[in-house]
Amino acid sequence: MKFVIPGGTGQVGTVLKRALSAAGHDVAVLSRHPAGPGEVHWDGATLGPWAAEIDGSDVVVNLAGRSVNCRYTPANLRQMWDSRIHSARVVGEAIAAAGRPPGVWLQMSTATVYAHRFDAANDEATGVIGGTEPDVPGYWGYSVDIARAWEREQETADTPHTRKVALRTAMVMSPDRGGVFDALLRLARLGLGGPVGGGAQYVSWIHDRDFARAIEFLVARDDIEGPVNLAAPGPVPQRDFMRALRVAWGVPVGLPATRWMAEAGAFVLRSDTELLLKSRRVVPGRLLGAGFAFERPEWPQAADDLVRRLRGSAVG
Repeated sequence: MKFVIPGGTGQVGTVLKRALSAAGHDVAVLSRHPAGPGEVHWDGATLGPWAAEIDGSDVVVNLAGRSVNCRYTPANLRQMWDSRIHSARVVGEAIAAAGRPPGVWLQMSTATVYAHRFDAANDEATGVIGGTEPDVPGYWGYSVDIARAWEREQETADTPHTRKVALRTAMVMSPDRGGVFDALLRLARLGLGGPVGGGAQYVSWIHDRDFARAIEFLVARDDIEGPVNLAAPGPVPQRDFMRALRVAWGVPVGLPATRWMAEAGAFVLRSDTELLLKSRRVVPGRLLGAGFAFERPEWPQAADDLVRRLRGSAVG
């Protein structure tokens, strides 16, 4: 099959391209800065010669969007919005214009669309969409607004011959350098991997190989469309998440951080505390209901595998 991956040069795209190529698929990556084989230039906003890659392809997996690992300044928030909405819109335009449109369009979204909560898990059927929670910073609602607009661009695209799935994706954990697992492990190795703000907030995640397997599963299942949570069935409180990571690496202690310490650390790291403090308790209701079997459903075993692969330099 031919897969086209707009925005496929980041960590998640690297995970997916590696898995799809290993399975024998033809993979084309659309990038603003193409540098390797199979990479094609696009600007993420306007139609161009790149659209020929989509015409006649089997699957489009749009991963394009500015990283959320940044300070939530007005300029960065605008870039996060524009890069997601514009890219989803132009991918829809390319599919609509194709003489032979792809059979399925998988559009990246985010588990952050769900509410900050501790009482129950969010699945696709009963989950609470965020943006109006009490006692959270008001600007957290902007992330939800982006996610909803992102999904709306796909939903309203005029692509009647292409099945559409919105991937409400949790943090994808892989041993690749520069990914979220790399960043969290660095904190643990420095002795800073303790509870943040009490550590009760839930962390949702998915192992890299389960992420790639879930993509292939969704491609094969013609009966699934609309929002799908890509998250392991075992979200855990942040304190337990970091404890399991420390155990996997062999770090005896992790210093806790108060909310104000997290604010200071995020400022130094040019990131935002929403990434640390929002409780993302998300479960994959539709995947489980459709019979998808996770290879790494629980975090301690997933962390052990990722550490083993990292130490063995066996990424892939």
